[in-house]
Amino acid sequence: MTGLRERKKERTRQAISEAAITLFLEKGFDAVPVAEIATAAEVSKPTLFRYFPTKEDLALYRFADHEDEAARVVAGRGEGVAPLDALRAHVLAGLELREPVTGLCDHPAVLAFQRLLYGTPALVARLHAYQNRSEAALAEALGGGGAGLDARLAAGQIVAVLRILAEENVRRIAAGESADAVHPDAVAAAEGAFRALRDGLAYG
Repeated sequence: MTGLRERKKERTRQAISEAAITLFLEKGFDAVPVAEIATAAEVSKPTLFRYFPTKEDLALYRFADHEDEAARVVAGRGEGVAPLDALRAHVLAGLELREPVTGLCDHPAVLAFQRLLYGTPALVARLHAYQNRSEAALAEALGGGGAGLDARLAAGQIVAVLRILAEENVRRIAAGESADAVHPDAVAAAEGAFRALRDGLAYG
């Protein structure tokens, strides 16, 4: 159970990030100095940097919970459930719920954040670092705590598939389609991708 101190720290972290994202959306990522974010969040610059070592981390905090998501799904799967089956079920559930991480979400605030993210080179570069850590965590889960070459190769393919599926959903919604309209194709694409993974990997 999370203690009071940790819950307070998490609320502070979230408040700082939300203040930053509000300013980024209003003015653009590059136009907002860290000092302005600290003022808006009512914290000092040293306090801000204790929570977020870089400016990019302020924007990508929303991804923090998803960094090891695939690894958690694999590690927490039921007895007798193959890793790919657990991941497939998780992705399909996310699509059904229109989870932003799947790219299948047309809420205006989510679309605005996605435009900020994919339109800022520094954030795109940092997102790749997040994906690398996601890949490493998944490899550990697939390898049973030891990320051998087979597990690393599988994790790389799985993370790439998840990224490309999400990016395709983002692309179509950004072009003006609704999440509901894209959903059937998104499900079909996910099913096809996981069939391909299952045919080519030893974790199906």
